[in-house]
Amino acid sequence: MCGLMLFALGLISLFTGHVASDLDWYSHRLIMTRIFYSRLKGGRHAPIDIWKSRSSKFYYGCSNKGPHFTSAVRERSSNGYLLIATSGGLNQQRTGITDAVVVARILNATLVIPQLDHRSFWKDDSDFENIFDVDWFISSLAKDVTIVKRISDKVMRLMEKPPYTMRVPRKSTPEYYLDMVLPILKRRHAVQLTKFDYRLANNLDDELQKLRCRVNYHALRFTKPIQDLGQTLVMRMRNMTNRFIAVHLRFEPDMLAFSGCYYGGGDKERAELAKIRRQWPTLPPLSPEGERKRGKCPLTPHEVGLMLRALGFGNDTYIYVASGEIYGGEETLQPLRNLFPNFYTKELLANEELRPFNSFSSRLAALDYIVCDESDVFVTNNNGNMAKILAGRRRYMGHKRTIRPNAKKLSALFMARQKMDWETFARKVKLCQRGFMGEPEDMRSGRGEFHEFPSSCICQKLHRDDDIEDSNDTGQPMGQYTIGLTKITSENNRTIGEQKQKLQSFNKYRPSPSI
Repeated sequence: MCGLMLFALGLISLFTGHVASDLDWYSHRLIMTRIFYSRLKGGRHAPIDIWKSRSSKFYYGCSNKGPHFTSAVRERSSNGYLLIATSGGLNQQRTGITDAVVVARILNATLVIPQLDHRSFWKDDSDFENIFDVDWFISSLAKDVTIVKRISDKVMRLMEKPPYTMRVPRKSTPEYYLDMVLPILKRRHAVQLTKFDYRLANNLDDELQKLRCRVNYHALRFTKPIQDLGQTLVMRMRNMTNRFIAVHLRFEPDMLAFSGCYYGGGDKERAELAKIRRQWPTLPPLSPEGERKRGKCPLTPHEVGLMLRALGFGNDTYIYVASGEIYGGEETLQPLRNLFPNFYTKELLANEELRPFNSFSSRLAALDYIVCDESDVFVTNNNGNMAKILAGRRRYMGHKRTIRPNAKKLSALFMARQKMDWETFARKVKLCQRGFMGEPEDMRSGRGEFHEFPSSCICQKLHRDDDIEDSNDTGQPMGQYTIGLTKITSENNRTIGEQKQKLQSFNKYRPSPSI
């Protein structure tokens, strides 16, 4: 009898030891199991709500710095001044500005307000303060990085030489900056990095990724004139309809020329686009058929309309089209207008108010950015910078529905469209678009560009079992975990204690990791 009691006590001791060491692991597995079975419940091909994600309420943006992220060094104590010359259009420059703040943090440098690109194809002479609220930018990041509007005359006089100018390779790691840039910065006291776009590695430490999010989603705020007119455009759309789609169309002549794609315009199209390509002799020759098979060709406006109708959006849906010059003009846009007669642009909504902006392509792009960000559904025909930036922002702000075309599969489907009836075509479009509708589970740590998939800055609420059953029950989050990590961060001890009790009774043994 005593032997049996001792044996039982030994088993209990062994079990409790394992439980104590593995509770966090159990917590993570329980969450992932809930997600797994919630997906199985609907089935892989269950209908998707085309206007919003049913599971988006379980996720939220989380970019607060951790307890070990030290405060910014002061200007006098920094290693020197970092000057940045950005490159490209508004959203390409936005990535450069975001990464510039992170690089300044890595180098313990004082960042000078970045210089915007005035020379590229867009030829917009707007400065930083014409587009972004510079004072807000400086103050909101003051605890992360010291930022100044310019190097003072007194400091410039003390420098023996002007700032050292250099260009770093694309996707450079923090180690590269510490090894190759920091020594020069300390020696010369000021370094200017040119054509600064995508010059920082995609994968960084989580704290640096969260800093990226604080810059991109909080610190970069448009100026009041841009913000006011952008909100006016949104309000005018809302006055006509409760919900609307914003479609970002990149179908400008230069975009098509760069893509190397062919859209059926015959010799005229080939000659016009070839002439544009000759302006950049370094562009490699491309096969239009090969690019289309690889999914590299932007959808035409007509194809975008067909995709949306196939997904289930009716012809009474209101759409806002954000675009520059469309190749082929109104003739190219007409099929989309026919499919969606409630068709609006910023020019149609506010032609007179746009006059002060018309000479500035970046400010016009900022207006489109605001409307696309505020829309119920955001759709794009391309994989450009604005599409990526907005896709990431909309994930961070609550996984608002964002539809990216699966161009590789859709291109073959569009070519075969005349060989099938509409019901078959629509069913196949819906299958093609699985994983391209902006669902939370589409995002995996390490997938794609961080600006598009900001996984380090998206957290999931721990929820009650019945939350999966009733997606309208918001409840109170029981805690949070960051996608891609297994560590649970509790929001209060009582809640996590209750969760641990649940876990102990849930399963006495570690579940199979093959889920």
